Amino acid sequence: MPQDPRLLSSRTVYDGKLFKVELDELELPGDVVTKREIIRHPGAVCMVPIDADGRLVLVTQYRHAAGRRLLELPAGTLEPGEEPATTVVRELQEEIGMRPGKVEPLGGFFVAPGYTTEYIWLYVCTGLVPGRLDGDEDEDIEVETRTAAEALAAIESGEICDAKSVIGILRWQRLIKP
Repeated sequence: MPQDPRLLSSRTVYDGKLFKVELDELELPGDVVTKREIIRHPGAVCMVPIDADGRLVLVTQYRHAAGRRLLELPAGTLEPGEEPATTVVRELQEEIGMRPGKVEPLGGFFVAPGYTTEYIWLYVCTGLVPGRLDGDEDEDIEVETRTAAEALAAIESGEICDAKSVIGILRWQRLIKP
């Protein structure tokens, strides 16, 4: 098994509201020294909320990096010291105005381990009941529902095109169709 690189130094080059950017210097096997830029992210959750009719509850919101509104599963960032399951309950109330009666883990994934520490935990949320918390003031979220077939078609057509939503919907489908 190859030897892991050795961290020689690390310094924060940007410290923002959501994440930090660190510049790390590593020594690779063979005495090769290289630098890596790492986005340090607190982690996030992505919810697959299912209403009483078995429909997925999705959101649309403007995503500046994409330059447009995207149709997505609701998601949110962990607060310091917050457990992912707690974040799920809070974020679902902020984004779709519903509180889950049941929260089941679907696993998780690294967003892009080549440059960020961000890990997203996935959860299926059922038994939804009304329960609104105030959301972030900079969010412009609209809620809509889709059947499983409609959501899969939206993935195939590219209407749903962000990784967390594609992964969440496909993992949920595998769960309900073994």
